[in-house]
Amino acid sequence: MPDQTSPLATAQDSRYFTRWTQADPARPALVAAAAARAMDHGFFVRSLQADLDAGLALNAAMRRLRNLVVCTLIERDLSGRADLAEVVATMTAFADFAVQTHLEALMREQTALYGEPIGEESGRLQQMIVLGMGKLGGGELNVSSDIDLIFVYPEDGDTRVEDGQKQLSNHEFFVRLGKKLIGALAEITGDGFTFRVDMALRPNGNSGPLVASFNMVEEYLVRQGREWERYAWTKARALTGDPQDIAVLEAISRPFIFRRYLDYGSIDALRSMHAQIRAEVKRQEALHPDRSNNVKLGRGGIREIEFASQVFQLIRGGRDPELRDRSTRATLRTLAAKNLLAPQVVEQLLAAYTFLRNLEHRLQYLEDAQTHTLPVNADDLLLVARMMGCPDTAGLLQELEAHRRIVAAQFDAIFNDKQAAPDSESDAPGINDADGLEAIADALKLVGFPEADIEDGAKRLHLTWQSPRMQSLPEQSRNRLNTVINAALPLISALHYDQLPTLGRLLDFLEAIARRAAYLALLTEYPYALTRLVRMIGASGWAATYLTQHPILLDELLDDRNLKAGSDWTAFAENCQRQLDTAPGDTERQMDILRELHHTELFRLLAQDLEGDLSVEKLADELSALADILVAATIKAVWQTITQRHREAPQFAVIAYGKLGGKELGYVSDLDVVFLYDDDDQEAPALYAKLAQRFITWMTSHTPAGTLFDVDIALRPDGASGLLVSPLSSFEKYQLNSAWIWEHQALTRARFCAGDAAIGERFEALRERVLRQPRDYEKLEEEVLSMRRRMREAHPNRSSQFDLKHDEGGMIDIEFIVQYLVLRHAPEHPQLTGDIGNIALLKLAAQLGLIDTDLAAEAANAYRLFRKLQHQIRLQGAERAHIDAERVEHERACVIRLWETVFG
Repeated sequence: MPDQTSPLATAQDSRYFTRWTQADPARPALVAAAAARAMDHGFFVRSLQADLDAGLALNAAMRRLRNLVVCTLIERDLSGRADLAEVVATMTAFADFAVQTHLEALMREQTALYGEPIGEESGRLQQMIVLGMGKLGGGELNVSSDIDLIFVYPEDGDTRVEDGQKQLSNHEFFVRLGKKLIGALAEITGDGFTFRVDMALRPNGNSGPLVASFNMVEEYLVRQGREWERYAWTKARALTGDPQDIAVLEAISRPFIFRRYLDYGSIDALRSMHAQIRAEVKRQEALHPDRSNNVKLGRGGIREIEFASQVFQLIRGGRDPELRDRSTRATLRTLAAKNLLAPQVVEQLLAAYTFLRNLEHRLQYLEDAQTHTLPVNADDLLLVARMMGCPDTAGLLQELEAHRRIVAAQFDAIFNDKQAAPDSESDAPGINDADGLEAIADALKLVGFPEADIEDGAKRLHLTWQSPRMQSLPEQSRNRLNTVINAALPLISALHYDQLPTLGRLLDFLEAIARRAAYLALLTEYPYALTRLVRMIGASGWAATYLTQHPILLDELLDDRNLKAGSDWTAFAENCQRQLDTAPGDTERQMDILRELHHTELFRLLAQDLEGDLSVEKLADELSALADILVAATIKAVWQTITQRHREAPQFAVIAYGKLGGKELGYVSDLDVVFLYDDDDQEAPALYAKLAQRFITWMTSHTPAGTLFDVDIALRPDGASGLLVSPLSSFEKYQLNSAWIWEHQALTRARFCAGDAAIGERFEALRERVLRQPRDYEKLEEEVLSMRRRMREAHPNRSSQFDLKHDEGGMIDIEFIVQYLVLRHAPEHPQLTGDIGNIALLKLAAQLGLIDTDLAAEAANAYRLFRKLQHQIRLQGAERAHIDAERVEHERACVIRLWETVFG
């Protein structure tokens, strides 16, 4: 669909178009015929062959085709039949065709003279890979652009010769081939040229060899590759070569271009590159005023849009393959889809990009010149304005300025230097690693650090700065570290609580991440992330530890919208599966994907928890829902790794017990699970045992992204001596005939978690049947009390404080009361078998008249308070939930009274 521009000029207003079409009476008809529809590869082949059949040499025929293509695009564009997408796609396709056609012909000529180049290691025929860089690589080539190329070949070796052929090394063979290709494309003849060729982006630039082997490329990128070359290589696209060799080359270049971590150091690198470009543009404008108003390199120009999109690729492309597209327009749309840039901002940038690129083309249409600056001549400027659909020059300049302002503002929002010297009103104290204790203490006093903590705080800060790890950092990292610490000190002082512990947690965190320059860069580039970090680690020692273990989560601090967003578990499950599908067969990567997704969601919930937006109950529900999805995704992924699997979907289910079963999961809770299957295939027992074993491995293994969950399978039939996976029929017999009372207690909190839904339904029916069995009430009470005694003996409390979980009157007493009431009364009251949680079950038991209503309400409130206090204590990093007994004296007494009422 054409862009929203209605030109007021025609192709005849292009002096180049007029010259070329009038040079031969047949040409206007050729252009008219070609302009009837969009040009494609088939058109190029037919047109070229027609000239070759007429007796033209390949070089001449290709040049004439090039002129026809450009003139046809001018005609289609200025008549409103072609939009920007068609123009750049057609020029890119023609450049690909020209390179491929010339290389094929030249390769035939050269092998006839020198034989075939053969790899000395593989013995395979070697082909030259021509990499298209820049706009050619990105599929967005200009009509009058040169093409940036790099020549690469896989292996060194020699040519395999026959009689009369001269043997060359592979390197010399491809150097000669590359020179001939450049000449075929770029030499100016009576028909002009096909494309100017720029080879400056090759390893070592114009001082380096014209062609490079894979080994040379790899060594160069690893040892000498610079930040600007990462930017350039994001566009690299192979135009020729063997697909197998191309895949090897991409495997070599990808780690150089895209870091495995989130690389926020790219912002500073691109900022510096942009500053150098702008300085050169300003210098040229000063020397040549006629070159001012550059729509590509000037302020708010095309290059700033490209930088704004590519910085996200360099930061995140290593972890997100969807951000590796070579097209600027496609990348911008991906940024909007992933909410990395606001959709309305992306729409503005796309509109500006379209306008600027269309304007750039019209500047080039005048004379087929590679120019990016507005003409000084008033008549030419008016002509360009009319080509853009503007009736006068003023209208063009006004619209241009509007787009430039938008682009410049967005560029500044991303690239403004947050590490610049602070102004005089800044609260940052300005200390660094060279300062002594006295200077650090004065700085802490200046920012309002508590008087009593200044001495210890200064010692801790001085100790960090003087540690061998910090002293061995590169200068840039030390400077960033100093910037972060200086920015953080006023934030810590402003907390008005736990300033010294918070300082210690922050310094522990910074020590852990200091060698990862990208994380320091993130905290300096995004001050708000540092503010949020200080608040989180000030509120929770556990959060500080979690972030230290998983610093990649710093990225989540950049956008409040993500942290404050409500859960959409359906969308999360779909995203989880989509990401797993990007790495089929790559077990390590899939395990990391699951961990990264878990960490991100858990961190979002943690942020909301620390802000007070989630109750303990709501948090547990959310964490349990998250675990359910990850368990289901893991089962599905693991099943695909079992090569002997006999069916597409396993007839296998995971049953959740304990905290997961009761939907009371905490941040670091284990998963208590039992594995069931219902499959008559003779290989089923072994296959499902392997599935369960691998599931546990996937869950518990420590990878670079950490662990997912610890898994406890002790509740399976016959415990440690039982089978890892049970047939559903055997599980049913065991529960009905052999299970201990404590196993039925555990069943009160069990539920289907993931896997085959039919097995889940049969389990839920079995569970209700078991819980509703008539029982010997005396034996039931005796067994429950005996189990409670054993548990208390296993967790003795040797402190003077109250153990919220294990002590008499604590949480486990409440849970045992509820479990006993379910097993005792479910035969007459089936609604008690519902997995609705302890608080709801207490309320239900009271409604049924099984316990006193007021006492039930008091016990429910106590359970709610105990969970909240336990949660708060765990957030501070404590392993045991101990508290002064006086704080919960009333609640504990209520629980003991209910216990005595139920058990006598």
